[in-house]
Amino acid sequence: MRLGINLGYWGAGMDADNLAVAREADRLGYSVCWAAEAYGSDAATVLSWVAAQTEQIDVGSAIFQIPARTPAMTAMTAATLDSLSGGRFRLGLGVSGPQVSEGWYGVRFDKPLARTREYVEIIRKAMSRERLTHEGANWTLPLPGGPGKPLKLTVHPVREYIPLYIAAIGPKNLEQTGEIADGALVIFFAPEHAEATTLGSLRAGREKAGKTLDGFDLVPTVPLAVGEDVRGLADQFRPYTALYVGGMGSAKQNFYNKLAQRMGYEKEAAEIQEKYLAGDKEGAAAAIPHELIDSTALLGPVERIADRMKAYAEAGVTTLSLTPAGFTLEERVAGLRAGVEALERAGLA
Repeated sequence: MRLGINLGYWGAGMDADNLAVAREADRLGYSVCWAAEAYGSDAATVLSWVAAQTEQIDVGSAIFQIPARTPAMTAMTAATLDSLSGGRFRLGLGVSGPQVSEGWYGVRFDKPLARTREYVEIIRKAMSRERLTHEGANWTLPLPGGPGKPLKLTVHPVREYIPLYIAAIGPKNLEQTGEIADGALVIFFAPEHAEATTLGSLRAGREKAGKTLDGFDLVPTVPLAVGEDVRGLADQFRPYTALYVGGMGSAKQNFYNKLAQRMGYEKEAAEIQEKYLAGDKEGAAAAIPHELIDSTALLGPVERIADRMKAYAEAGVTTLSLTPAGFTLEERVAGLRAGVEALERAGLA
């Protein structure tokens, strides 16, 4: 099992520290550094900056938002980043959510699975450097009846094949991801619930494509906090968990809330969402079961974290993407080093 680092969103006031974290992860032998985007900083610019100041670590988009770019533009960006980084780019995609897609980008959040499948098909064709033609429900290339003609990508990526990941939560999205992608970016992954919430659907998709999970990169993003007081450490992540389970999306459409329900927290998920959407964020955070946080994060002394890493590996995780807790560079770097130590203790390095 490999380690990754997730820098999250840029522009939160710790940008210089984020670069230092990425460079330390590079020095420590981490496999990949991911960056995200929502409606602030874009991931492509951040990744180019990180790639220019690191040497070995891969850089990955977690995620590029599908409504933000045409598929051909995403292919261009991926090829450029792979070229500039010397073959170190990983392309992660996601449909975002209805609030961002429709409120920020003006793109209807309808039929996200079909849109993703078509988007991936166009990207793969463009990056193969064949002349780009496509007829689908969302895109037609070239447009008919006009001056457009089939073009091919002029940039030569370092690698013939750039790995493609999809951020997936729901069963249908996970199944399609297993079918059409090289890896899955997941969140709130609990090894104890892996088969029911994640692996079963991914495996079904791989079988549709005539493949197995061998060679498929399962990448959960996992918060990490080191110390003796496990409950106190878990409490640090209550606002983060409440935001996703309670406030990410609407009352009718919250993928993270549904995930918590599939993990057996139906009653608690409903209470968290009700309080969060009513403006009681503290009450929502307090309603989160300790077990939910503990099962989806790495908490405690290095020895306990090592044991949990074994559980993640046994559950099929191939790249464990860490988000070290802390507001200072020193705290986050200490978390990075603890991650390496725990991996070695677990015999997984």
